[in-house]
Amino acid sequence: MKPLIALAFALTVAAAAHAQEMKKDIPYASPAAERQVLDIYAPKDAKNLPVVFWIHGGGWQTGDKSSVQEKPKAFVDRGFVFVSTNYRLLPNVPMETIIRDVAKSLGWVHKHIAEHGGDPKRIFVMGHSAGAQLAALVCIDDRYLKAEGVPFSALKGCVPVDGDTYDIPAIIETAETRRRVHHQPQAKFGHREKFGNDPKKHTDFSAVTHVAGDKGIPPFLILFVADHPDNNAQAQRLGAVLKEAEIPVRVFGATETNHNRINARLGTADDPSSAALFEFVAAALK
Repeated sequence: MKPLIALAFALTVAAAAHAQEMKKDIPYASPAAERQVLDIYAPKDAKNLPVVFWIHGGGWQTGDKSSVQEKPKAFVDRGFVFVSTNYRLLPNVPMETIIRDVAKSLGWVHKHIAEHGGDPKRIFVMGHSAGAQLAALVCIDDRYLKAEGVPFSALKGCVPVDGDTYDIPAIIETAETRRRVHHQPQAKFGHREKFGNDPKKHTDFSAVTHVAGDKGIPPFLILFVADHPDNNAQAQRLGAVLKEAEIPVRVFGATETNHNRINARLGTADDPSSAALFEFVAAALK
């Protein structure tokens, strides 16, 4: 790239970043509980831009919409509106309420994001860890979004990042067997308890349960830490079920990283997961 062109490009990117606008703590329910709020990041004078809907992690017990690191800037600089949502948490509410909060938040976005420069027909749903399970489930089990008036046709893609609960019975069996054979005490509030301590609920809250080729499920990019055996197995499991249903899917394992770092670096330069993410998004928008 010639020096003057490179300088112009850098100034353009800097100007775009400087022009980012943020609207904080917008309620998505009426009346809204304290955590039923979301933040919107958008370029100045945004209009009809694709939307990223981000779901934070934290084991369904902690976490906050403000923990987005470089993601808003990375997407706003590329001409997106970025939304980060909160939801109520365990143990204050059961898992089903958490899922319905996420769906309600996405329903609000579908209805109102045009007022903030976004295109309600071009939404990408993404999330990390617990947020990965929530993202995958609402993009596969259509009951939740149907209840909020959001058609799957509005979803351009889903990107769950390093989740371990796409097949909940499998992770429960894996974790409890590991503790048992090593003579370790079982978790007092592990996945079994978090997802309702009922085998029927464990199956129902698993994204793999609801995959079908005729539902309009959007394309998936499943990001995971390659050397973490549980998350690797869960990513491959979800990818295989989607592939069998002929739903476009890419499963990408990141090396030389960990559960927190894959999230923190998402959207940064020279990050392989970010490169896969932006390649996926660009292809989905063609």
